[in-house]
Amino acid sequence: MKLDTATFRTRPWRIHEIAGDLRVEDVWSLPMTGGPGDFAAAVDTFVASLDPTCLSGEAARMLLQARAKLGELLGWDRPETGLDWRVASLAERLPPDLRRLPAPPAPTNLPFRGLYRLDNEWAAEIANHTVHGVIHLGWVADGDVWRAQMAILVKPNGLLGAAYLAAIRTFCHSVIYPSLLRGIDRAWGQHRVAPAAA
Repeated sequence: MKLDTATFRTRPWRIHEIAGDLRVEDVWSLPMTGGPGDFAAAVDTFVASLDPTCLSGEAARMLLQARAKLGELLGWDRPETGLDWRVASLAERLPPDLRRLPAPPAPTNLPFRGLYRLDNEWAAEIANHTVHGVIHLGWVADGDVWRAQMAILVKPNGLLGAAYLAAIRTFCHSVIYPSLLRGIDRAWGQHRVAPAAA
């Protein structure tokens, strides 16, 4: 379920100190609930679900394949368009307490780089010729239940980046995110059943 971006901005997330120049593009409630100690498992499940091969639905896979092909043809994803080349990594902005943390998990089949993981917050970044972006996962108390929320933060690279984000917004909302949410729901359900079966 899509959430209001204003609520994300008012929460005391650490990402605000690091990525203040990126705008909040989307915030979604994810189908992962649990207790205060379940966030590490939620992050691992979420990161694994970001693998494009785990997306449910042929349309979502086709869109990602088309984006990869377009990026290859136009050179959008060359190393010199990404982190530490076109833009500095947000890791350079991490305060000392976050720098001292163990390396956070990051997707293996997508060019994201983990930034940090806390007891209720995880973030990773990506950059290419069109955008500098962050994917953020938060663990939010809702009474006695904790719920996962995903936020997408972006900084478009000029007019091309702004046009690219406008062009993909409808596809993300109608195809990519619903497919991702179904995959997360399935994976989290399997995670919750596994301890009981062990």
